Amino acid sequence: MSPTPPPSPARLVTDRVTLAYDRRVISEDLSLAVPDGSFTAVIGPNGCGKSTVLRALARALVPQTGSVLLDGRRIDQMRSKDVAREVGLLPQSSLAPDSIRVSDLVARGRAPHQSLLQQWSRADEEAVAEALAVTGTSELSGRMVDELSGGQRQRVWVAMLLAQSTPLMLLDEPTTFLDIAHQYELLELLRTLHGQGKTIVAVLHDLAQAARYADHLVVMHQGRVHALGPPSEVITSELVEEVFGLRTLVVPDPVTGTPLVVPLDPRHIT
Repeated sequence: MSPTPPPSPARLVTDRVTLAYDRRVISEDLSLAVPDGSFTAVIGPNGCGKSTVLRALARALVPQTGSVLLDGRRIDQMRSKDVAREVGLLPQSSLAPDSIRVSDLVARGRAPHQSLLQQWSRADEEAVAEALAVTGTSELSGRMVDELSGGQRQRVWVAMLLAQSTPLMLLDEPTTFLDIAHQYELLELLRTLHGQGKTIVAVLHDLAQAARYADHLVVMHQGRVHALGPPSEVITSELVEEVFGLRTLVVPDPVTGTPLVVPLDPRHIT
């Protein structure tokens, strides 16, 4: 059985879901609650189901059994536009249409807020301009997306997600294509957005970054929730060895005091 979800209020939950691609089951009987207003980092080894759970939370994957609930309603029974006004997803890899400018791609984030009767508005224009500014991509707005570096494209995709203006933001490995400076720049941005009231859920690979920026961790292992809670309680040497198969020493980060995972030299292990 999966661990009991945390008791804190949650707008977005999975209730005993089975997640699969065709006949290949990834997660079974999975119950998980995203604490409202949290910065939740989902961590775990490759192939453990992190991205699959994120896709289910965003209604990009329909469970075989069980339900994903948003404000108590089954997300698969809600209108797509209603879900997209509340939950935004940045997938692990995204493909932009050919020959599209950065500003036009970011503007697509406003689609859930438009209708036949309400097309492009001043609010849409301001949301796009702000998203470009906070991601440092304003100077790229007139360029073609396919001309950009991997790191620049990633920031543009984050800008599109921001332009969507959702209270719940889900990001699947958002730092993958970024150099070390831009990784921390993006995580600082997410922390700022969290401080402004956004609920953030991010799949991260770097345990130190997850512990430093998130206030709630979900540890996935073999398709199940292995542990969850505050980083200071979750990240231990025992957990890292059990989940990742790596002998480590967990020490306080000298800057933040959050858990810092230091791999042990195999030659010095007794």
